Amino acid sequence: MSYSNLKRVDLIFDQDCNPKEIIKNTFAKTNDQIVNELLESGLKGRGGAGFPTALKWKYTAEQPDPDKYIICNADEGEPGTFKDREILFKVPQKVFGGMVVCAKVIGAREGFLYLRGEYRFLLPELESQLAKFHADLKDLKIDFNIKIVMGSGAYICGEESALFESMEGHRGEPRNKPPYPTISGFRSKPTVINNVETLVYAFMICMHGARKFKDLGTADSRGSKVFSISGDTPKAGIYELELGMTVEQFVDDFGDGDTKAVQVGGASGFCVPRKKFKETIIGFEGVPTGGSMMIFNSSRSMYNVLHNYLEFFEEESCGQCTPCRVGCQQLIKGIEAVKKGQRHANYLEHLQKLAQTMKITAKCGLGQSVANSFFSIVENFKEEMIY
Repeated sequence: MSYSNLKRVDLIFDQDCNPKEIIKNTFAKTNDQIVNELLESGLKGRGGAGFPTALKWKYTAEQPDPDKYIICNADEGEPGTFKDREILFKVPQKVFGGMVVCAKVIGAREGFLYLRGEYRFLLPELESQLAKFHADLKDLKIDFNIKIVMGSGAYICGEESALFESMEGHRGEPRNKPPYPTISGFRSKPTVINNVETLVYAFMICMHGARKFKDLGTADSRGSKVFSISGDTPKAGIYELELGMTVEQFVDDFGDGDTKAVQVGGASGFCVPRKKFKETIIGFEGVPTGGSMMIFNSSRSMYNVLHNYLEFFEEESCGQCTPCRVGCQQLIKGIEAVKKGQRHANYLEHLQKLAQTMKITAKCGLGQSVANSFFSIVENFKEEMIY
């Protein structure tokens, strides 16, 4: 099968590296050198939010508290995203390597990998790889230990502060911010929490230097990204691609010839219609994504797609704040009423105002992001919302 259009990259899954040697060489550098290398690379968080990785490490390192933590967020719960599972399965040593490099920079002696509950099948091999990693650290005389903590299948625990609550034995609910994790995170201590993919890229930058990473992508979206591609495509799977491509370029390579929409970023992301393929960039200057790319062709009902997303959000809302708890319920009831003809089509405008209110007033990213898919689907496929 031919993959002709987009540039494939092989940084994440490249097996031609010696993690122990990379750690040894990196630990010979000063913390400032490591941070400056990451700053130069332009690496931003690959979980979707896109916060500069170097700044997160730098801010945590500057805190006077002697007890600090590095946490790898492997609670991959966004619908349509399955790339972290593959990374953990194929290159776990790179993930651990990114954690120990971060630990050196911030001064942490302990780290945690928070693993999605549905990924328990990965645990035996991860524990085996972790034992080898700890043996390498012992040989290098590095005092750092990683523990794996299992999640319980709650989508909300992908939110960093809810993840901390879960790790501390509490119900997974978001905390008020500020303070932010760099000041008060796990056990109220300064904490760096990074996505699986982010930590591997940080480790690869330590190996190759900033230039190789910076030469990929665009000025606003440096580097490459691992994408989980699913839906109406003959090429479903996991691909590492250069950031900055247009949705049109993506569809030309991965579509089935009849693509009418691409959901970029999972249920919490944006639905891009065919008429906007050419102008929409996949990256931080356009539509960012944690990795999920769901392709829909003309046979799909976008009403059903939206209804499915809203049901997901209603189920996964922790219920802590009213905008999210009640808002998700009302959005579902609203589009159902319009579809059945019980409400006029103009009622969709009232629902959009509700979604906008949720975006402003919801406590965490779950409630705030409902508006992304709601607006982009309703605005671009209004005719499919109406009876």
